[in-house]
Amino acid sequence: MKRKDLSLNILVIRLSAFGDVAMTLPALYSAAKAYPIHTFYMLTSESFEGLFTSQLPNIEVVGVDLKLYKGVTGLLRLASKIQREYKIDAVADLHSVLRSQVVRSYFFLRGKKVKSIYKDRAKKKAITKYKIPLTQLKHSIDRYRDVFMELGLASEMSFVSYFENKTRNISQLSSLPFDASKTNIGIAPFAMYAEKMYPIDKMEEVLKEIAAKSNRHIYLFGGGKKEKEKLEEWEAKYPNVTSVIGKLTLENELLLMSYLSVLVSMDSANMHLASLVNTSVVSVWGATHPFLGFYGYNQPPSNVVQLEDLDCRPCSVFGNVPCWRGDHACMNRIDPKTAVEKIEVVIEANAQQ
Repeated sequence: MKRKDLSLNILVIRLSAFGDVAMTLPALYSAAKAYPIHTFYMLTSESFEGLFTSQLPNIEVVGVDLKLYKGVTGLLRLASKIQREYKIDAVADLHSVLRSQVVRSYFFLRGKKVKSIYKDRAKKKAITKYKIPLTQLKHSIDRYRDVFMELGLASEMSFVSYFENKTRNISQLSSLPFDASKTNIGIAPFAMYAEKMYPIDKMEEVLKEIAAKSNRHIYLFGGGKKEKEKLEEWEAKYPNVTSVIGKLTLENELLLMSYLSVLVSMDSANMHLASLVNTSVVSVWGATHPFLGFYGYNQPPSNVVQLEDLDCRPCSVFGNVPCWRGDHACMNRIDPKTAVEKIEVVIEANAQQ
């Protein structure tokens, strides 16, 4: 497997979803920094390429349009193409779903060292379905690090920020009414699944309350036509509120997030993006739970807004199971004032630093 110079070409696989791909960066960065002799090829959706560009010289992103590689035949064609171009020596499968299993099998059958993530699905199912006592499970980032360790690439967590090796250029935000002298706040009110979303009318109450204070500007994050329409409605309704949907590249969204005093989000990709730039996140949790291993990187547990005494929580790992009660109590019972108070505490704490 090793060449004469002892360097290795390592394929790292995480195809989706956005938040999970974002969580790979701390683990990947730490491994790449610890082993500069090796080259790490990050295979992911082309939509997420910006997360990995200009990080370390031995991290190269292989962004692909997965629609071009459908089915087993398509995935094997992709694996063959990767092998021809990058001469892969080992594979770290950080996804472990059918698609990544097909790709990694191609390399395994050719004698390459292959390791994959252990997700502990049985324990997560026991917590969500059978209601065994809820305990803190291993974080996904640590599970990613375990895969590298199994390849013989153990490392200390050295990732600090997405911008550690990149210069922040505030002029790239010139298309926005950005003023660094203000308290800039982000709100990302959407999530992939309804069970992970705070009711939109309640989130509007939160927005109205925090935007009412002087010397503040609120930036709204989201994506898609319906989300764009809602956020533009808020933008028109409230002063000092700006929707950034469709206005920024992924890199510039991260840049804007890095200047925020706080981002308010759901259990969603935006929580993970803000965490990558060391921005405080007040996250609102409903059907899912931070203990299941998907909390924002380096975010203090005190920044969570959730109902602690609702025995049906968590009812799923990813929030993709409809509420069996029918009342979405885990979100509906959270008073907007509770969220506002948490946000103000975080803003005040950051102002003191």
